[in-house]
Amino acid sequence: MSRVGKKPVSIPSGVTVKIAGREVIANGPKGSLSLKTPSGAQVVHDSAANCIRVNRMDDSKQSRANHGLTRALLANMVHGVSTGFEKRLQIYGTGYNCSLKGKTLHVNVGFSGRNRGKGSQFELPVPAGVEVVVERDAARGDNEPAQFLVRGTDRQKVGQFAAEIHSLRRTEPYKGKGIRYEGEVIKRKQGKALTAGG
Repeated sequence: MSRVGKKPVSIPSGVTVKIAGREVIANGPKGSLSLKTPSGAQVVHDSAANCIRVNRMDDSKQSRANHGLTRALLANMVHGVSTGFEKRLQIYGTGYNCSLKGKTLHVNVGFSGRNRGKGSQFELPVPAGVEVVVERDAARGDNEPAQFLVRGTDRQKVGQFAAEIHSLRRTEPYKGKGIRYEGEVIKRKQGKALTAGG
């Protein structure tokens, strides 16, 4: 029995879960999400304990694999509609900045040849179901990095879009310039030192 799959998923206050065949629909304060459960997994609603449980249909290899997967997806879905998911990113570097114009995130991270008169090096359309909030603008001149938040109900969408932004310019180890997640540890390296008389 999967240690993850056998754990019940508690339904928090304000969230409703509806099961229709293999489709599970969750509604909550943050929105609505649905999931078509993988084969070999059966989802049941335990109204007495106010939770949902995942049962395995058989002991085949695929069913065992889908048992824990289904439970994890359902837990993410319930958490997403009740609390939501978020990733906070920071942009370090002189002149590096970001801004939100409508549903497009504009990012400048030092690639001067990419501007071509557009005003920003990267223009990323914000996916449906994802929200971007610019919390701090590096243009204020207080030597603090630009900071923005990616949030939404779908953990996969939030993580994917944050990863796409993060990959535009990964933080280099010498000056620490680039895009990083909040709390990300960058292993710094020392540059070449000039020796006397050399």
